[in-house]
Amino acid sequence: MKVGMVIGYSGAGFRMPDAEIAAAERLGFDSAWTSEAWGSDAVTPATWALAHTRRLKVGTAIMQMQARTPACAAMTAMTLGALSGGRFILGIGPSGPQVIEGWHGVAYGKPLQRTKEYIAIVRQILAREAPLEYAGAHYQIPYRGADATGLGRPLKSILHGDASLKIYTGTIAPAGVAMSAEVADGMFPVFAIPERLDTFIPALEKGFAKAGGGKSLASYDILPFVPTVMGDDLDACRRPVKEHLALYIGGMGARDKNFYNDYAKRLGFGAAAKQIQDLFLTGKRSAAADAVPDELVDAIALVGKPDRIARRVADWQKAAGAGLVHSILLSRPSVKAMEIVARAARLEANGAASQ
Repeated sequence: MKVGMVIGYSGAGFRMPDAEIAAAERLGFDSAWTSEAWGSDAVTPATWALAHTRRLKVGTAIMQMQARTPACAAMTAMTLGALSGGRFILGIGPSGPQVIEGWHGVAYGKPLQRTKEYIAIVRQILAREAPLEYAGAHYQIPYRGADATGLGRPLKSILHGDASLKIYTGTIAPAGVAMSAEVADGMFPVFAIPERLDTFIPALEKGFAKAGGGKSLASYDILPFVPTVMGDDLDACRRPVKEHLALYIGGMGARDKNFYNDYAKRLGFGAAAKQIQDLFLTGKRSAAADAVPDELVDAIALVGKPDRIARRVADWQKAAGAGLVHSILLSRPSVKAMEIVARAARLEANGAASQ
C-alpha cells in the first residue's frame, strides 16, 4: 500500500505545509495532493510542491473542470509534467452546482457527460495524433457557435506531453464511479471505510465492462482521503473530523442534492446523515458536528494515540492486499503522525519502497 498526503485548500489564510511536504519526501510517501473550493486554486500550490521536491508525485484532487477549459488543463498538466520530470498527476472533478454556478458563474451542466468529454479532449491533446477536433454536448473544438468568428482552426499542441499521464476523478456516487472506471485511471473517495470499499465494486465492474480491453482493479487506482489527527485525547482528535464531516454531509449541497449525504447513507449512517443535515441547514453547525457518530469518525479516520493509528493502518493494508485500495491519502497530518503511519505501513525512507 502506498501513502500520500492531502495539502487541501485554503482557509482565510494559506500556509503551504512545507515541513510536511519535506517529511513526505523523506519518509517514502508516494504523493501529495492539492485541491480547490472557492479560495485558493489547486495548480499554484501543486507547482510550489513540485518545485520543492525531487521524487514526490504531486497531483490535483481536484481541479474544477468548469473553471478551466480541457485544453487549459492539458496545457497545465504538460507544463508541470515537463518541469517536474513527469511527477504531476491530473485529478479533475465537476464540484457541485452551488460552487460552479454560484462562484464561477457558468452552467453546471451534466457532470458525467462533461467529465467524459473533458478526459477525451485531454487525452487527444496528449496523444498528438492529429490536430484537435471535438464535437460534444459541452465542448465543440474548434468553436462554431452562433457568435463564433469562423476563424478557429484545429491545432496540435506545440509541447509534447506524456500520453500515459494518469487522470483521476473525484467521485463517490455510483454513476460517477462507473463513469470513472470506464474512462479514467482512478478515483478519490472523499472519505471511505476500508471494510466497506466493496460498496464500490458493482459500479466499478459496470464501468470496466463498458471500457472493455480487460480493464480491472489491477489497472485502476482507488485513493481515499483519510483524515489524520494524532493525540492523547481521543475526543479532541475526533472533533475536527466531525466538523469536516458535518460541513460535507450537512452543507455541501442542497437538501435534496448532496452527494456526501447520500454517500453517508450508503455506508450505513442514514439516521445520522439526516440529523446532521437538518442541524447544519438550520444554522446549528456545532450541533451538527456533535451529531456525527464516533463510529463514523473511527471508521474513516486515523485518530488518537500512535498505537491506535498504527492498528487502523493495518486495516487499510488488508484492503490494499485485497486489491481494493492503491494508496491512502492522509488529510493534513502532522509530521509526527506521518512518521507513525510510515512506520506502520513499512515505507522506506527516501522513497525506496515506492519506486
